[in-house]
Amino acid sequence: MELLYKAPLLVLPILFVGLLGCLVLGRRLGVRDAASEAERSEVGAIDGAVFALLGLLIAFTFSGAAERFEGRRHLIVQEANAIGTAYLRLDVLPPATQPALRESFRRYVDTRLAVYRAIPDMVAVHEALRRADTLQDEIWRQAVSACQASPGWRPDQLVLPALNEMIDITTTRTVATQNHPPAVIYIMLVVLALVASVLAGYAMAGGARARRIHAAAFALVLSATVYVIVDLEYPRAGLIRIDTADQLLVDVRAKMR
Repeated sequence: MELLYKAPLLVLPILFVGLLGCLVLGRRLGVRDAASEAERSEVGAIDGAVFALLGLLIAFTFSGAAERFEGRRHLIVQEANAIGTAYLRLDVLPPATQPALRESFRRYVDTRLAVYRAIPDMVAVHEALRRADTLQDEIWRQAVSACQASPGWRPDQLVLPALNEMIDITTTRTVATQNHPPAVIYIMLVVLALVASVLAGYAMAGGARARRIHAAAFALVLSATVYVIVDLEYPRAGLIRIDTADQLLVDVRAKMR
């Protein structure tokens, strides 16, 4: 499935050509069989079942992709809020310990932004994730040390829970990025679309001539629908982008003076 990260736009032309080919194949099979209208009506229930199953699978995958898309955007908001809150709570630490922590925070946010900007280069993504993990450990150690050095009272209850939330959200976002339906669902969706195209072409064989406009429209609409589903699932590689939500993290970084 990594190919979908790198070139999701390939789904549209490849599937479009495949659907057109299946329509042509189905029409030729229908012409060869030369079935009567009565004979065609006998298999109409089978055609209807296949198209109904295709519609159900499209609805299921589209709904799930849209829900996961919104969930990923929501997690960006959560991370931006968590980082902003943790950064503000550094004010309660001893002044001498704050500059180093604030610099670590600035480098950390830069690294977190680099993680998602590196997509689809997965090698760069994993490298940025490793740097972010290292910075998390560094920030945690610095914060614990600063809390222990605080005279008179311990700001642990304010600083450490905020840092913990900031760290936890990164794992949630990473898992959400990798959360996709099993590959077999996409395979089944494509296979059903191709089978439906063959059946549609077979049904068109009863006409006096090929209906090119209808065939092209059928292939285009179906392939475009599958592409939108894939694009929603991988929103950093195609036309549907989630990058605009990263502006929240950019804004948080800009406030770290």
